[in-house]
Amino acid sequence: MDIQQEDLNELEFPELLAEISPFAFSPKIAKKITELRPFAREEAELSLKKVAEFVSSFESDNAIPFNEYEDIEEELNHLLIENFRLDNTAFLKIKSLTEQIARLQKFYPAYEELFLHLKNDVKDLEYRKEIIDKIDKVFNRFGEIKNEASPILKVLRTEIQHAKKSIQENFNRALTTYGQSDFLDDIRETILDDQRVLAVKSGFKKRVPGRVLGLSKTGSITFIQPESVLKHFFKLRENQEEEKKELDKILRKLTAEIAEFQPQLYSYQHYIFDLDFTRAKAKFAYKINGVLPKINPHKTLRLVNAYHPLLWLRNQTEKKHIFSQSLTFTEHNRIICISGPNAGGKSITLKTVGLLQLMIQSGLLVPVHPKSEMFFFDKMMTDIGDNQSIENHLSTYSSRLKKMGGIIKEANANTLLLIDEFGTGSDPELGGALAESFLEFFYEKKSFAIITTHYTNIKLVIEQLPNAQNAAMLFDDSSLEPLYKLEVGQAGSSFTFEVAEKNKIPKYIIESAKKKVEHDILNLDKTIVKLQQEKFEVEKIKTDLAEKRDSTQNKKENLEKLNEQLQQKLFNFQKLYEDEHRKLQFGNKIEGFIDSYVKGKSRKDVVKDFVKILEQEKFRKIGADKDESKKLLIVKRKITQQLKKVDIMEKIVETNEKLEDKRVKERAVWMKIGQRVRIQGSTSVGTIEKIEKNGKVSVNYGSFKTQISGDELERI
Repeated sequence: MDIQQEDLNELEFPELLAEISPFAFSPKIAKKITELRPFAREEAELSLKKVAEFVSSFESDNAIPFNEYEDIEEELNHLLIENFRLDNTAFLKIKSLTEQIARLQKFYPAYEELFLHLKNDVKDLEYRKEIIDKIDKVFNRFGEIKNEASPILKVLRTEIQHAKKSIQENFNRALTTYGQSDFLDDIRETILDDQRVLAVKSGFKKRVPGRVLGLSKTGSITFIQPESVLKHFFKLRENQEEEKKELDKILRKLTAEIAEFQPQLYSYQHYIFDLDFTRAKAKFAYKINGVLPKINPHKTLRLVNAYHPLLWLRNQTEKKHIFSQSLTFTEHNRIICISGPNAGGKSITLKTVGLLQLMIQSGLLVPVHPKSEMFFFDKMMTDIGDNQSIENHLSTYSSRLKKMGGIIKEANANTLLLIDEFGTGSDPELGGALAESFLEFFYEKKSFAIITTHYTNIKLVIEQLPNAQNAAMLFDDSSLEPLYKLEVGQAGSSFTFEVAEKNKIPKYIIESAKKKVEHDILNLDKTIVKLQQEKFEVEKIKTDLAEKRDSTQNKKENLEKLNEQLQQKLFNFQKLYEDEHRKLQFGNKIEGFIDSYVKGKSRKDVVKDFVKILEQEKFRKIGADKDESKKLLIVKRKITQQLKKVDIMEKIVETNEKLEDKRVKERAVWMKIGQRVRIQGSTSVGTIEKIEKNGKVSVNYGSFKTQISGDELERI
C-alpha cells in the first residue's frame, strides 16, 4: 500500500506500533515493529494467517514452545573471521538457540492441522544435532569447560588440585609451628594477592624463612609466604598458565568446528527473529481481541462491531465503555458521508476504519466481529485535523487545499480517502460548492471514501448519487447527549441550537439565531432530527425485542436440557434400584439353597433348583436386550421426526420467499408517482415524486425531499 508518513501520523499508526513493540523479546525486533509498514497482499495474508494460528495457541492447551532466546548475530559474524575464538557464553547461546529449533521441529508435526502455516518455515530448516553434541563434549551443564575436554587439560587440572592441596597442608603446618613460637601477630594470617600469608611480627621476620610479600601500614607486621609453600605455589602458577593455553586451544578448535554450521545457525536466527515478530503481533491481537476477518479478492468491506484499538486500550485501563461501529463498502456503495453533532464520534469512526485498514495490510489482526470482511487498497490518503503551518506561511484552509490538490492527483478506483470536516475553513456557500465539486470528482474516479461534514448541500448531493450513502452519528435530543452509534442510510443533524442550549447559551440569543436562518433549512434540520429520533426509538425497541427473544430462547433451551438431565437421572436411579433389588433376591435364594443343603436336602435337588434359577435369569437377560432394542427404535423414530421438522422448516422458508415475491409484485402495482407512503417503522408521511430504475424512490415530505430504497416503504 502506498501511504505517506503524514497520513500514518494522522491515523496514529506509530502510537499503535509503540503498543506492540514491548511484546518482542529482542530489542532488534521491537525496533523492526516500530518501523512496520503495509506489505504486499500475498505477504500480508500469509502474516495474518501465522498470527491467527499463534493466537489460537494462547487459547488452547497447545502452547507453542517458544520463549526468550539468545541473539547470536554478532557471534555469527565472528565465525567468519579466520582463527577467531568465541568465549564460553557464545557457545551456550548457540546451543540454546539450536535446542529451541529442535523443540519447535518436534512440536509442530504433532499439531499439524492447527498450525498449517507456522509449521512450514521450521520444517524447511536443517536441524544439526552435531552442534549440540560438540558443545556438550566441551561444556558441562553449568557452562564450565569439562576436565575431559582434552587429555592434557585433565592432567593439568589434576596437578593443580594436588598443588592447591599441598599449599594448604604446608601453610597450615607452618601456621601451627610459628604460632607456638610467638613469632606471629594476633591476626596470625591474612590474604594478600589472593594468597594466604603469615602475619609475622617484624622483629622476628628473619627467623621465618620464606618470601616477603609486604608490610602493614605501621610496619609492625611483615607478610611472609612460608618457604615450605613456595615450591608448590610456583608449580601451581605454572600449571594455571598451561591450563589457560590449553583452554584457548580447545575453544579455538571448537570455534572452527561450529563455524562449519554457520549457514544453518544463520537460518535458525533468521527464523527465530521472524517467530518473535509473529508472536509480538499475536500477543497484541490477544490483548485487543483481534481476529482475522474474511479477506475478499473483490471490493467488499464489511466491518461488524469494529473498535478503535487505541481507544479500546485506553478505555479498558480507565474502565470506560467503548462503542463499536459497523459499516459496509462495496463497488455499489463507495462513499459514506457521516454527519452529526460535534463530539459525537464522527472523526473516531473515520480514524477507526483507516487504522483497521492499515493494520490488516500490515499483517495485524483487527478488533472486529469474526463475520467481518475486508479487502486490500493500493493507496490510502487522509486529511484529518488542523494542518496549519507557520514555517510555510500556510493557513488551515490553504494547507487543506494543498493536501486536497495532492489527493486529486493520486486518487483512483483502488484508493481509500478519509477526509474529516469536508469543505470547512472558508465561506460556507463557496467552500461548500468547492467541496461538492471535489466529491463529484472522487465519485467519477470510483474512489472509496469516508467523509465527515456539517454542510447540508453535501448531504443532499450524497442522496442523489446511487453509489454513495449518508450516515449519521445518533444523538439523543431529549438528554442532548451523543449516543456514539453510527446509523448508515440517513443524514444527521448537527444539533447546532440544541448543543448551544446544553452549553448554557442564553435562549434569546438562540431564538435570534433561528430567525436569521432560512425557514426551509431550519425545517429540513428539524425533520432530520425527528427522523433520526424516530429511527433511534425503533432501533431501541428492535434491540430490546431481540434481546428478550434471545433470553427467552436461552431459558427455554436450558429448561429443556435440565428436564432431559433429570429424566436421565431418574431413569438411572430406577435402573440401579431394580438391579440392586434383583441381586438381593438372588442372594436370598442362594442363602436358602445353603440352608436347605445344611438341613439335609440332597445335593442333586439343590443343583436342580439352582439350574432353574439360572434359566430364569437367562430369559430375563434376553428380555432386557429386547427392551434395549426397542429403545433404540424409539430413538431412531425421534431422529426421523426431527429430520421431518427440518423439511418443514425448509418448506416454511420456501413459502416466505414466495410471499416476498408476491409483495414485490404487489409493490410494483401500487408504487407510482403521487402515492402517499411512509418509511417502515416511521410516522412521517410523504408523496412519491420520482421512481428510478435502480429501485431508489424520491419522496417529498413537503419541507424537504429524500431518496430511499422502495423496499423500505409502505403505502398509506
